[in-house]
Amino acid sequence: MRPASEDSILNLDPATNSTQAPDGLHLSSIVAGAWRMAEWGFTPQQRLAWIRQCVDLGVTSFDHADIYGGYTAEGLFGEALALDRSVVGRIQLVSKCGIKLVAPSRPEHAIKSYDTSKQHIIRSAENSLRSLGVERLDLLLIHRPDALMDPAIVADAFETLRRAGKVAHFGVSNHSVSQLALLQQYTPLATHQFELSPLQLQALADGTLDQCIALRMRPMIWSPLAGGRLLSGADAAAQRVQAVLAQLAHRYEAAPATLAYAWLLRHPSRPLPISGSSRIEALRAAVAARDVELSAEDWYAIWQAGAGREVP
Repeated sequence: MRPASEDSILNLDPATNSTQAPDGLHLSSIVAGAWRMAEWGFTPQQRLAWIRQCVDLGVTSFDHADIYGGYTAEGLFGEALALDRSVVGRIQLVSKCGIKLVAPSRPEHAIKSYDTSKQHIIRSAENSLRSLGVERLDLLLIHRPDALMDPAIVADAFETLRRAGKVAHFGVSNHSVSQLALLQQYTPLATHQFELSPLQLQALADGTLDQCIALRMRPMIWSPLAGGRLLSGADAAAQRVQAVLAQLAHRYEAAPATLAYAWLLRHPSRPLPISGSSRIEALRAAVAARDVELSAEDWYAIWQAGAGREVP
């Protein structure tokens, strides 16, 4: 396990394996993603069993978005929670809004577009609360950058939801450094969710992770295994990373998937990876990364394999 001093930027609580931002937001160090729940074919009882198993592993935070499953995934999760309301007090719920998809349940959407108007943000949050069957979201994110975003209006929507007790904390997803900085001037943001893996290195180079450290903002990472490509992809970059992970697996006595998560956790911003798998074994592999401390050279060996070149 990492020394406590190294986790100070996130105020890691070793008793719960959760992290606390300066503004009081608590999330588990590995987050469970429910974006494909509509594809799993689980019964409500099976979904509840999955949620309980996640919680037993210390994975108590669940990542959603209103659009997941064509606007159905949150309702499926809510059906499971309705079977055991005691679970609600043990978990943290994250959702996202701002994307308008063309879907049977949204006939008023003529094209795919973005909407960060006050009305849409509030209506989306309230829809998520109804679907999940809860009274409050722990975190709400703007899902994608909206070219028509007025930061003052977004801040007003956030404050309205906060005062009503419907959302505790707010953040963004997939924003640029300048876009996040603009909104941060109008309202405090708790996190930034974006893609990062040895096969997607952009956030390391474009200032995104630097900004998170500067703002003491814990990043949330989607697609930490590059959509499975990191472990089973046949392209040259994926195979280079697979070869390095296989080599390191013997030294660290850890599965390649665990080392891929450990590569993320090694960054000083202390990212919170999101595992989108329905398989508890996959979540166990992610959780095991909390006990692996990669050396700097091994971290760079994985980086080099993904980038296809040495560091400059």
